[in-house]
Amino acid sequence: MPTGVHLRDVRTQLFDAAERVLLRGGPSALTSRAVTDEAGCAKGVLHKHFTDFDGFLTELVLDRITAVESRSDALASAAGTGSVVDNVCSALHDVFTSVAVSIVALITFRDELRTRLRTARPGIGVPLASDASRMLARYLTAERTLGRLTPDADVDTLAPTLVGAGHLHFADRSADASSLRPMVAAVLSGVLA
Repeated sequence: MPTGVHLRDVRTQLFDAAERVLLRGGPSALTSRAVTDEAGCAKGVLHKHFTDFDGFLTELVLDRITAVESRSDALASAAGTGSVVDNVCSALHDVFTSVAVSIVALITFRDELRTRLRTARPGIGVPLASDASRMLARYLTAERTLGRLTPDADVDTLAPTLVGAGHLHFADRSADASSLRPMVAAVLSGVLA
């Protein structure tokens, strides 16, 4: 008797299942059995495609970092259009209403995952949070170059400040985009041209 369902794109289906488990139950609920049950496949499927569960989690985080990097290109190309505050709000909303808040908690929760991520991407700080900070710094630098931020705007301080405040804002998963705007406006108030 067959178990589970046929998986066409195993990595994507397992990653999506892991996200659902993580969002629903937090880092302590994320086990290989929970992921494969959520994906509707046998536990061996995960271990066939990944060295072990921490290897799977490492690949999941790296995959989600790629999504932030893609968002970075789109945000940088938006420089000079719309409102700086609205563009930053949109970027923070995209990052933190995804699984990013839960993944940061997962990284904190699992020592082996942190170790593997440091090996895979040395010197990056907290994955996803650091990537989001670089994304915002790139965008704010472009806006400063265009004259929409003051010439002395310290984007290397503003970006992590916005990411940290955004992370705290969305940490309980009940915040919405409209409540984010006053925080972003306050952080950027002294540097908007």
